[in-house]
Amino acid sequence: MISAKNITKIFIVEDHPIFRKGLAQLINNEKDLTVCGEAEDTFNAFKGFEEKKPDLVIIDITLKDRSGIDLIKDSRIKFPNMPIIVLSMHDEKIYAERTLKAGAKGYVMKQEAPETIIKAIHHVLKGNIYVSDQIATRIFSMMLDGKSRIDSSPVDLLTDRELEVFELIGQGLGTRQVAYKLNISIKTVENHRVHIKEKLSLKSAIELVQRATLWVQKDQK
Repeated sequence: MISAKNITKIFIVEDHPIFRKGLAQLINNEKDLTVCGEAEDTFNAFKGFEEKKPDLVIIDITLKDRSGIDLIKDSRIKFPNMPIIVLSMHDEKIYAERTLKAGAKGYVMKQEAPETIIKAIHHVLKGNIYVSDQIATRIFSMMLDGKSRIDSSPVDLLTDRELEVFELIGQGLGTRQVAYKLNISIKTVENHRVHIKEKLSLKSAIELVQRATLWVQKDQK
């Protein structure tokens, strides 16, 4: 029998209740793992980190109030020794490297088999980084040749915040709605839109909306 001190406490940050409960059940079925807390937004996540002191955190990129990437960055400052795994539906080719740079120790896509997340948890708890073989090859290739990106996309040129704005535009949100969602000024959103159009070589607001909409549809397949 495993003693309580040898059981790893895991905190889940996920905004979909059904998926969150299913993930918790999967984790709790492991003898050496237990879910110590859950949250659907960054506010309650930080509160839970303080109270529960988890050994590892699983975070989705899309949350109720802010981006999961922002949560990772803030967590690395306040809880530098707390390992984080990202579990998301978003394309790993776009987000895996971003989350690792933000401070995550692993990236798993939601369509992976359930045992994959358990494998990732144990891998990260040993002090390792967990990504798919495809992403590992991509990162290694970039290390060997920093001038090239495997399967690169113009979207890779966007900053984390610009990508977040781009995604919200693709979800149908207007400038004012994006500003409210991200808790930033309308002027800031407008500046981000200008930079996004420049980086993606888009000539008009209509082209920006069309490109963002297509990108979101492709990313969520």
